Amino acid sequence: METIKDIITDLDKRGISMLLPHISDTVCEDAAELILKNPNKVIILTGFYILSAGAAETDGPIGAIAIGNALKKLDYDVTYVTDEFSEPPIRQVLSENDKLEIFPMQNSNDSKITAAKMIKDINPNLIISIERCGPTIDGDYFNSRGKKIEEFNSKADLLLNHNIPSIGIGDGGNEIGMGNLSHIIKNSDKLSNPPCITETDILIPASTSNWGGYGLVAGLSKITNKPLLPSILEDEKLIKDFVDAGGVDGITATSSYKVDSFELEVNSSILDRLHKLL
Repeated sequence: METIKDIITDLDKRGISMLLPHISDTVCEDAAELILKNPNKVIILTGFYILSAGAAETDGPIGAIAIGNALKKLDYDVTYVTDEFSEPPIRQVLSENDKLEIFPMQNSNDSKITAAKMIKDINPNLIISIERCGPTIDGDYFNSRGKKIEEFNSKADLLLNHNIPSIGIGDGGNEIGMGNLSHIIKNSDKLSNPPCITETDILIPASTSNWGGYGLVAGLSKITNKPLLPSILEDEKLIKDFVDAGGVDGITATSSYKVDSFELEVNSSILDRLHKLL
């Protein structure tokens, strides 16, 4: 029988498979256990700006909302965090009672102060980052094409510097959490190089980050024995609404109902397999 890890890393287009030997076969269940050991308040960090489109991509926020909705069913107090460049479509698709904080565009010192204040104000027991660009060893922020995006990506990764339990989800090597395997990513000619150095307690690599988000929710469903995954119809509507609100597909940089160039049908097939596995 296939595992959650097998499903979310299927159809790999970008070389994420090279990381799989270094990741537990029960990584999503392990991450779910970490969540359940740290109840109450959680920050979910997401939002990746696509330079060539001038808009936020569909990968990341969709998975973030799937995680957030699952955690709310488990009585967690959820706060989403993004920056001004990814805010518009995210705000449009969140529910009216969802909390969204904007991490401002600032220099490093001011960003450290902002991060400390945000941690103090929200007082999270856990931070989950999904498809959020993090810094390289030189402090640069690169997209998958090797272009610097610091002007369009606030330093929200500094929230991870406060010894709070954390989970990172990514698909390219340049996301928060990939610091766990940066020594492996350096040997890839497909994944982003130089890689992000920001580490998390658990890293969930996936073929698209949204699928990693679904995998985490599937892990939570498995352990709690509660149906926490979104339905295919709910998920497809969320993707369409996000694009209609100004989001784009991250690979083609077009206003298409896709995630990392995967059509809705392919995306839904991954979710369907997770439902069947559960």
